[in-house]
Amino acid sequence: MEPFRIDREHAEGPPGIVVLWLEQPGKPVVVLDEDLIRRLDATLDLVPSDAQGLVVASAAPRAFVAGADLKAIMALDDAQLHAYLEFGSRVFGRLASFPFPTAAAIHAAALGGGLELAMHCDGLIGSPPAPREDGSPGRPYPVGLPEAGLSICPGWGGTNLLPARLDPAEAIRRTASGTPMTYDDAAGHGLFDAVAPTTETLIETARDWIRGQKDPISRDGSPSRWIGRREVSASVLQAVDAVRGELSGDPASAVVEAVDTGLAKGWQASLAVERERLVWLRSQPAGKGAIEAFFAKSAGAKPAGKS
Repeated sequence: MEPFRIDREHAEGPPGIVVLWLEQPGKPVVVLDEDLIRRLDATLDLVPSDAQGLVVASAAPRAFVAGADLKAIMALDDAQLHAYLEFGSRVFGRLASFPFPTAAAIHAAALGGGLELAMHCDGLIGSPPAPREDGSPGRPYPVGLPEAGLSICPGWGGTNLLPARLDPAEAIRRTASGTPMTYDDAAGHGLFDAVAPTTETLIETARDWIRGQKDPISRDGSPSRWIGRREVSASVLQAVDAVRGELSGDPASAVVEAVDTGLAKGWQASLAVERERLVWLRSQPAGKGAIEAFFAKSAGAKPAGKS
């Protein structure tokens, strides 16, 4: 299993703040298939223990990470899908276990599992979309959890992570409806802990953010920013109670159940709810039909059986 590239800040001596580069050769985006998660797991073994911090970045030009492997989600049987989701949670959880600060450097689309991976880091560092070849502003890229739009739900903690990083009611509504934000929306809602002036300065901005973290990072087996933290739990409880009457449908119900469970029973219990609900939802007619239509649209073809 070939690990990802790790760049040390200093060629000699202590490594400083290191950068881990996600990539899938020959593909314009990174997709969270099992092979990529295994490569990430192997690479995290190589992160120096004496590093001052870790930046997770992506070498893909069109996305930080485009999301999870939907084909695998549909092809695996229930037990296999549970195992895939549990494996991803374990590997992502390693980002929340290092004794130094971690940050995700987001330069392009961060969707679904890609945003969930990023939110396991302590900080989210964004940059504006890269300009077009003619120098005009680039098109704002999407950031969010679109799973409910495919009649499924997040499976790697997104229901409990996003409401801790922006207005909880806004986060819950968007997750329950599968409505991503644009980069501009995400920046406006305060999702990013820092914003680089350009894509070219993104890594250094992420390193600067890490250097600015003077207080010790809390490590207790769950991410440093999730709804169970004392500083956000009360506001999330108020938000979910305020919006639950607005939400309908099985994916929204799954989101609310996972939020309720996280607040009442903790991080691992919320992950278990997400897994159970995702495995069930992908097997329902609505989930099957929505994902089939997504594949057909991606391939430029009509869904099978439809005219």
